[in-house]
This record gives sequence, structure tokens and C-alpha cells, in this order.
Amino acid sequence: MEEQRSIQGDKAVNKERLQQAEQFIRQCYEELGKSNEQLEKRLLEIKEAISATGTYEHNYEELEHGARMAWRNSNRCIGRLFWKSLQVFDHRSLNNPEEIKDALLDHLDYATNKGRIRSTISIFKPKSEKMQVRIWNHQLLRYAGYKREHGVIGDPASVEFTQKCEALGWKGKETSFDILPLVIQVNNETPRWYEIPEEKVVEVPLRHPDYDWFKDLDLKWYAVPIISDMRLEIGGIDYIAAPFNGWYMETEIGARNLADEFRYDLLPVVAEAMGLNTKRNTSLWKDRALLELNQAVLYSFKEDKVSMVDHHTAAQQFQLFEKKEHSCGREATGDWTWLIPPVSPATTHIFHSSYEDRMDTPNYFYQETPF
Repeated sequence: MEEQRSIQGDKAVNKERLQQAEQFIRQCYEELGKSNEQLEKRLLEIKEAISATGTYEHNYEELEHGARMAWRNSNRCIGRLFWKSLQVFDHRSLNNPEEIKDALLDHLDYATNKGRIRSTISIFKPKSEKMQVRIWNHQLLRYAGYKREHGVIGDPASVEFTQKCEALGWKGKETSFDILPLVIQVNNETPRWYEIPEEKVVEVPLRHPDYDWFKDLDLKWYAVPIISDMRLEIGGIDYIAAPFNGWYMETEIGARNLADEFRYDLLPVVAEAMGLNTKRNTSLWKDRALLELNQAVLYSFKEDKVSMVDHHTAAQQFQLFEKKEHSCGREATGDWTWLIPPVSPATTHIFHSSYEDRMDTPNYFYQETPF
């Protein structure tokens, strides 16, 4: 009886996998301009593979276009205009943590490109019963957070992961901006951590075009945001290690990372240095400090020739993306709460628009942390 249930369960899983694969392949091949003969041949190959093994493998062209489609479908991303330019690195053959580490450092080099940031994704083995590759980091580059009696040194958002790294044997310098190590796990083996060489990391020291004192705050931020803990799903195949990056919008750093009370909480520091009255909300000290903090981020990245977009330009680019999607017979989906910038949202068309918050696939999904 148990064996019969198992067989029926496998058939149901295979049927669902085949449906997901067919839906993706049909859309992918249509967008790539493939012939009907190519489509039918590929669907037959996939059907035979799933029937025999319960799964199938994407060829590189499918992997590349699928990853780009996933970016196009990402409801929370304002930068989707450039989805076709995503560079896709296929690392599905890698099994060894050392090899995976080297691939991640190569990604960092390629994406950073001496400041001329290139949108990049590195895709490792898909999830299976035989093999699992997980990257523990939320982003390949992120600052540590040390919980101490008097508070947190560094980034409070990184406290738990920092503690995990320390438990594995890593030790930071306990500054406000310590780059965390890469942590890689293969199967159920003990995770391995790797220090990221300093020469691989481009950081931008923050200064202000009008306030000389700003540089004395000794603030900085890294150049490339490489999200590394999301699951990429393409045609029913889950890639649970697929770090990807675009480039920063200044508000991500200036209005969130450095300004949020539960992150670096720097608005009071900046406001005090500006001589603002922080005892009264009516002085709008938070607003004024927030604006200057974002101005410093934009100015510093531009001065160091590191790619960055301001939130007004990003909104205009998203409007162009919407028009291009409409011309292709698609409507841009979106999570409005994420698309509006955290600074002056009402000055953008997004604030006055509405979007269907529908999760089309391929797409990037949140997944449980491995620790």
C-alpha cells in the first residue's frame, strides 16, 4: 500500500513538473523566436527526462533567458528596464566549496567592473535530493554587526549572521564596517567560511558636496548589492543558490541602510552636525537630515565613478519599462509598497499608479535561512 502511494505521489509530482516546464518552455521559445519544430522537439525531450528521472535540465539558453525573465517578473524591483542585459554565469557543474568560493569572487570582480557595475547572476546546482548548495550570506558583501553591552557595533541587521560566522571560527575587527566572510554549505556538511580579499571589495567613503564635516563621520558603503539568499525558480526547477545584482539606488543606502532606526540610525547624528533642532518634529529635522544623507551618497558614488541611480531617474526608467512591457502585450506587475522610493515618493508617477501584485514565473522567491 505504501509503495502504491509513493508511485502515485511521484506521478503527481512529475505531472506538475511537466506542466511547469511546458509553460516556461513555450513562453521562452516564443520570446526567443524559436520554430514550432524546435519547441516540440524540446518538449518531447523534457517529457522523456521527467518520465525517466523526475526532473530535467535547462540548456544554457533556457537558463539565461529564464533568469532574465525572473528579473522582469520581480514585483519589488524598480530597475527592471534593463532585464535583457543580465549576464548569466552557469556554475551548475561545481560541487566543491572552494570552487564555489572562487566563482563567487569572480562574480564580484565581474559585477564590480572597477565601479562600472554590471548586472550579473551566478547560478549553481538546482535543488535535488542528491545535491544541495547554499550560500548563507544575505548579500555577498555586507557589514558585520556585533551585539555588545552598550549596543551594536556595525550593522544591527547582521547580528545573527555575524554570531554564526563567529561560531564557525571567523573573527572580525569589531569596526562599524567589517566585511563579513562568505559562508558556503554543500549538502549537510559543516559550512565553510572564506574571508573576502580586500582587493576584491570596492567601498565608497561618504562625503558631502557642501558640508566638509561630513567626511569626519567616517562613513562608507560597498559598491555592489549582491543578493545571495533568494531562490530562483525557472520552469519548476529551483536554484536555491543563485546570487544576483544590479546597482544601487541612492535611497537604499541613504534612506534605509544608514537612516533606519533599526540599522545604522544616523539621522540624529547628521541632524546634530547640521545644527538642527531635534527636539521638535515641526523643525522637520529628520527630513532635512535624510535629504543631505542621500545627497552625500549620490555625490560620493559619482565622485568615485561608481554606478548609482537616483530615485527620480529610477522612477522614469520604470515608466519606460512599463511602456515597453505594454508594447509586448504584457502588463508590468508590481508591489507598490516596494516600488515607491522611500524619499519623496509623491514626486514620482509610481505613487499615483496602481499595479497588480501578481507573482509570475520565472521569479525570485524568499526562502528559509539555512541556519
